[in-house]
Amino acid sequence: MKSPAPYIDHTLLKADATSAQIRQLCLEAAHWQFASVCIPPRFVSEAVACLADSQVAVGTVVGFPLGYDTAAVKRAATAQAVAEGVDEIDMVIPLGAALEGRLDMVREDVIGVLDAAAGRLVKVIIECCYLENARKVELVELLAEAGADYVKTSTGFAVSGAAEADIRLLHQAAGGRIKVKAAGGVRDWETCRIMLKAGAHRVGTSNGVQIIQQWQEAPEL
Repeated sequence: MKSPAPYIDHTLLKADATSAQIRQLCLEAAHWQFASVCIPPRFVSEAVACLADSQVAVGTVVGFPLGYDTAAVKRAATAQAVAEGVDEIDMVIPLGAALEGRLDMVREDVIGVLDAAAGRLVKVIIECCYLENARKVELVELLAEAGADYVKTSTGFAVSGAAEADIRLLHQAAGGRIKVKAAGGVRDWETCRIMLKAGAHRVGTSNGVQIIQQWQEAPEL
């Protein structure tokens, strides 16, 4: 199998992330030519400067990890990130609204972020572990109609992360209209390979370097 590097969002979203760690993340991403880095909003300008001479995109999160922020706050946070040079936004939906079937509230959040993103890539986290399959499919329909670029499985902060079955379900429901990102618990090449085979177009992981090194040792898997 070809290198997974172009599919990896090299991620650092832990609460105690430091500027030095973000710089190291960016250097690793540039060296291995990952698709992007995914970092907390306060580090966007630093990452943009660090990656200015590379092809690596800078991504950040909005409404992360609980999705509690109002639509207006998510829109404003997106606009600030765009002003600082961000390329990609990973946003969290209002999960309670999704569980209750109040999809109008979900749509409002998503549309607000899409508008503020002004053409930047938007990935929408639906936190699959809390949802019935029928609701996951409904959300894929909503996101595809709204114009989101990706549906993303998880924040990595919930009770479980990406699952092969969810990737297959989302990929089938998307029908090529929207891409799928796997995130949460992808810590090794074998798991990454499973997610890509199941239909993921991106994989979010804090173990990108380890995954590439494992792939180099066993690329035929």
